[in-house]
Amino acid sequence: MNKLYNYFLPDEYVKDIFQISPDKLIEKGIKGIITDLDNTLVEWDRPEATPEISDWMTMMQKAGLQVTILSNNNQDRVKTFCDPLGTPFICDARKPLAKNFKKALAQMGLKKEEVVMVGDQLMTDVLGGNRFGLRTILVVPVANSDGFITKFNRMIERRIMARLKRLGKIEWEE
Repeated sequence: MNKLYNYFLPDEYVKDIFQISPDKLIEKGIKGIITDLDNTLVEWDRPEATPEISDWMTMMQKAGLQVTILSNNNQDRVKTFCDPLGTPFICDARKPLAKNFKKALAQMGLKKEEVVMVGDQLMTDVLGGNRFGLRTILVVPVANSDGFITKFNRMIERRIMARLKRLGKIEWEE
């Protein structure tokens, strides 16, 4: 049973994506970032990137890192966000299923060990990334509010986090 919980354990936990530097990723052999969109980069109800997010994406790309957005949200939502940035994306991803993680790697032309998954949810981003064999970074959600399905996931995530703490697997505070 404890082994099952390892699928929900991110390799890193950071306050926000701005704590993720290209130098540290490159040091670890990372060449690509698959990132969630809603509540990872911007609030789930914010249609476009903030200037800070745009700068972060540009910094990653200038450092030679490829960025692909992998979102469970619909095409209109994801396209509206990604097109102005020129960022490749996969929508309706059905995370944590592996199919679109595989598609993202193929689009980037990278191997699993060269890519990190960044997201705000254990149930979709971390579980999907870990099951697929990627490094994972969990970020604190940028908004305190969520869509309906995400609210349900957060309830389950709180229980998983509590269990991981009891097992001594995580040291950070929420």
